[in-house]
Amino acid sequence: MNNQQILDIISNLKGRRNYEEKRAAKLGFNSLYDYLEAKIIKKNSEIEEKNKLLDNIAIKKEILKNNKLNKEKSCKCC
Repeated sequence: MNNQQILDIISNLKGRRNYEEKRAAKLGFNSLYDYLEAKIIKKNSEIEEKNKLLDNIAIKKEILKNNKLNKEKSCKCC
């Protein structure tokens, strides 16, 4: 139990602590600490995946924009 962020979350649960403990037990975690740790890891991985997706979309938009600008027109006068 060395992650200060998780310890802060546990100390701030107050009335929801019993609920979270029951939920952790129901999901098969040995302790509330393990449950919250898994929850934070999952949240961080979802944020990373979302950022990767947004980066890919931005790259695709840039490529499409460059392709559109580089297209030659059919006539040479314009």
